[in-house]
Amino acid sequence: MDAVWRSNSDWPGKRDCFSCCPRLGLDWCWLAVLGCVPPFFMLLLMCFMPETPRFLLIKHKQQEAIAAMRFLWGIDQEQEVEEKEYSHEDQGFHLARLKNPAIYKPFLIGVLLMAFQQFSGINAMMFYAETIFEQANFKDSSLASVIVGVLQVVFTAIAALIMDKAGRKLLLVISGSIMALSCMMFGIYFKISLPSPNNSSNPDLLTYLNPESVQASSGLPWLAVFSMGFFLIGFSLGWGPIPWLLMSEIFPLQVKGLASGVCVLSSWIMAFLVTKEFSSLMDILTPYGTFWLFSAFCVLSVVFTLLYVPETKGKTLEQIEAHFQGR
Repeated sequence: MDAVWRSNSDWPGKRDCFSCCPRLGLDWCWLAVLGCVPPFFMLLLMCFMPETPRFLLIKHKQQEAIAAMRFLWGIDQEQEVEEKEYSHEDQGFHLARLKNPAIYKPFLIGVLLMAFQQFSGINAMMFYAETIFEQANFKDSSLASVIVGVLQVVFTAIAALIMDKAGRKLLLVISGSIMALSCMMFGIYFKISLPSPNNSSNPDLLTYLNPESVQASSGLPWLAVFSMGFFLIGFSLGWGPIPWLLMSEIFPLQVKGLASGVCVLSSWIMAFLVTKEFSSLMDILTPYGTFWLFSAFCVLSVVFTLLYVPETKGKTLEQIEAHFQGR
């Protein structure tokens, strides 16, 4: 197996899968063990996480709900909590519920949000990250890839700080517009820099990814770097975190668990499809056609947001449900 990995010298940057480990001072197996640390702490901390007050009220546990509100929201004094009566028929999901616009509308919006998130081309951008930096003659393209990750963290944090002031819908529109422009510029980069298909017989994905296949030009690689950085900033401001937030806000309480699970499943299915078919798209549509397709999906995501995604900032579950029911 090791020989198979190390024989792939035609990969972008001619690196094998173990090359990054010595730079970090750890063997690859210890890197895998290190990756277990965050999930362990998450499991440990979840032991101290209370159930949500609404869930406790459904289960007629008023005192536990008040205690949960004190823990989550810092309420010092006991407040009268209205316990809503829910029959057993109100719990869980039934096919008949799909007739309710407060159920099927947010359900479709949640699935489409996840689809547009993946069809924006985020995985393709991450595939290209290290190769793009190599083409731009960065001395340490692996370090530059780390900088890309830092960019995502920083601008996701910025989005979290301004989300409740700017609103979810506005950030989605701005984010989608930035990503559409970035993918368009990325397509232009490939259109200008790649040699004509007539000069290469049976080009494949490795040919596209090989820095030697890009025509020499001092400015073009920087166009790719700028486009990718601009794209990641846009994605982190909106379409990265907000679909996950909206998923928790738009679903009625009685179907929130199932609907959220279906949305997560949809996200991973779309990510699998984009990842699996990316090389086929590169062959059929060429690299610039592929990224222009991603740009078109970003434009569609903006139109979809303007027409169908409600603004949930400062609204209760009941107000959002009334919106979908047209009240």
